[in-house]
Amino acid sequence: MAGSIYTVAQVNSYIKNMFTQDFALNQISIQGEVSNCKYHPTGHIYFTLKDERSALACVMFAGNARSLNFRLAEGQQVVARGSVNVYERDGKYQLYASEINRAGVGDLYRRFEEMKLRLEEMGMFDSCYKQKIPRYGMRIGIVTASSGAAIQDIMQISRRRNPYVQLFLQPVLVQGEQAPESIAAGIARMDSLGMDCMIVGRGGGSMEDLWAFNEEVVARAVFACETPVISAVGHETDVTITDYVADLRAPTPSAAAELAVFDYRQFIERLQECDQRMIRRLEAALQRNIARSKELALRLKLQHPGRKLDQQKLRSADLRTALDTLMDQKVQRMRHRLELQAEKMSGLSPLSRLTGGYAYVSRDGSTVRRIGDLKDGDRIVVRMKDGTAEARILSKELTDEDRGKL
Repeated sequence: MAGSIYTVAQVNSYIKNMFTQDFALNQISIQGEVSNCKYHPTGHIYFTLKDERSALACVMFAGNARSLNFRLAEGQQVVARGSVNVYERDGKYQLYASEINRAGVGDLYRRFEEMKLRLEEMGMFDSCYKQKIPRYGMRIGIVTASSGAAIQDIMQISRRRNPYVQLFLQPVLVQGEQAPESIAAGIARMDSLGMDCMIVGRGGGSMEDLWAFNEEVVARAVFACETPVISAVGHETDVTITDYVADLRAPTPSAAAELAVFDYRQFIERLQECDQRMIRRLEAALQRNIARSKELALRLKLQHPGRKLDQQKLRSADLRTALDTLMDQKVQRMRHRLELQAEKMSGLSPLSRLTGGYAYVSRDGSTVRRIGDLKDGDRIVVRMKDGTAEARILSKELTDEDRGKL
């Protein structure tokens, strides 16, 4: 009788369980050459490890891939550490990598991390020590190999951006046992020449090739440098201790030249733009000042003492005219009133009655009002219309009315 029948999923699950229980497969390191390497948009890395006889599918998930300090690429010899397990859906087993190092440089990576941690604890990476790269540097020092691609790239970029910038090369060894001391000495010599900034670096290579820039002697030389330093070691994915100590890291030597050498054409365009802006502002300020001057001149003219004096003269003349008019009017009124009073007085004056046959009698300058005021023999003056006459009282006679009063 035939044995039990299983589904595909059951078989794959059983095999997966066997892989899971195998201690050796749960934590294994495998060395091989990278092929079919693909970076997924999610951040996962899919690749194959192979040797001359076989191949193994591998995957590194995004969480672990972020800790990878180099870019995985075709043909690299690496050591991948992780676990071998079965992907049940496809029934295929593969390596789930948690860590990848280039073959033969595992010790270098550990040394790199130890050096990085030690120098960081010493404060050599602290931002407070970072200097600003001069915006318009004219003397650029370069510490690199005299025959490498780095110096050629820097010179080409510099000529294109600004032919007036001076480049000073300090040739050094960038690879080998003598390289760290050579680089450190080159940095110190270039620092003594009074450069505006300095580029320290080399072209790309393996971790072993770039290792000189991970040595402490080079890091200390960069840290002690008074000249602002741009680190330009390898390619964009390469990271060295010098990058952390330098004032600025450039992904490549060409990028370092872009950062150190200002673009002359853009500089001239900016100067012209500033010149035009300044002219416009000066013209606007001049127009404002002219308008302001005219306004002040008008105000001065209006407030000038001579103008005020002329106004006061006109006002004084107006007041005098008004006063003369008032005086004339008042004189006329008084004259009219006087004439009326004179008419009245004239009507009441004794002299005005003399024309009717009346006479004015006085004695010793006093008016004689009553007959009783006279005595026989008194001399009197009789004033008539056309003259006066003197008389003597010979006799007097009272009227009947006056007798009755006696």
